Amino acid sequence: MKIETICVLGGTGFLGRHLTISLTKQGYQVRILSRHPHRHRDLLSREVDVMETDIHDERQLRERFAGMSAVINLVGILNESGFDGSGFRRIHVELPGTVAAACKAAGVGHLLHMSALKAGESTALSHYLRTKGEGENLIHAAAGADLAVTSFRPSVIFGHGDSFLSRFALLLRFLPVVPLACSEARLAPVYVDDVVAALIGALKDPSSHGQRYDLCGPRVYTLRQIVDYLSNLLQLRRFIISLSPELSQRQARIMNRIPGKPFSMDNYLSLQTDSICPTDHRLPFMITPTPMEAVAPFYIGNHAHRTRYYQLRTIAGRDSST
Repeated sequence: MKIETICVLGGTGFLGRHLTISLTKQGYQVRILSRHPHRHRDLLSREVDVMETDIHDERQLRERFAGMSAVINLVGILNESGFDGSGFRRIHVELPGTVAAACKAAGVGHLLHMSALKAGESTALSHYLRTKGEGENLIHAAAGADLAVTSFRPSVIFGHGDSFLSRFALLLRFLPVVPLACSEARLAPVYVDDVVAALIGALKDPSSHGQRYDLCGPRVYTLRQIVDYLSNLLQLRRFIISLSPELSQRQARIMNRIPGKPFSMDNYLSLQTDSICPTDHRLPFMITPTPMEAVAPFYIGNHAHRTRYYQLRTIAGRDSST
């Protein structure tokens, strides 16, 4: 197999790490750009190079993109430090424009871009969805004979190391009563390995050029159904209170002022748009979607602890039956 070189922005995050593992297993050379590469030495290997870069500097990006077969932009934020949308715009609109320009200048042939399901829809209320849509349109407008563009629009992504199921599981472990905002919001969680498979499939298939792929899991849940499932999985008896729209908004306004914004007003507005695909939706490249129930027990709950216990015994050279 011909080894190709792939540059990943956002490669140190949840999705980026899963993607890097799969790319290297398939023989790709991976370059990850990071402002603080010393924090990610665990990623370094013969196949992975982590390079210090200011990703907002087009000159630096041109230098890092030189010789790359493709660039994958996974950078995104769920919250900004301020309140006016400028933080979202810098990451979701200005950065994709800079990346596209640097790709063209460096002679990169294919740019893969991570957007979000329902991004840019006219009914979208949040800065997150509006700027995601604007950035997605911008990079597709930059496509041409010298640059192919493919974008991906996932619903919420789950898997080992996520900040979705794992965060709710943490709340359930520590709170006997869980006041749940936007409990009737509908989501179609998609497994991280299925998202990775779609990205790699696009690298290999020229028919992906110019496409915008919606990525959803096989089942639609309300947020309340997901939290109830996790509570059962953890074998915890918790009192989960579904907040009214008014109380949900009030919770968001209060938490919007807490450092780290555990639940912001923009999150609340994003949840007003259901993150689901049409009923006849299919993942691209013949990927079979993975149900949440087939994966979550292996990294959340008692099953996860037992699995880790047996892994450690195997590493120690002990048979799991002894």
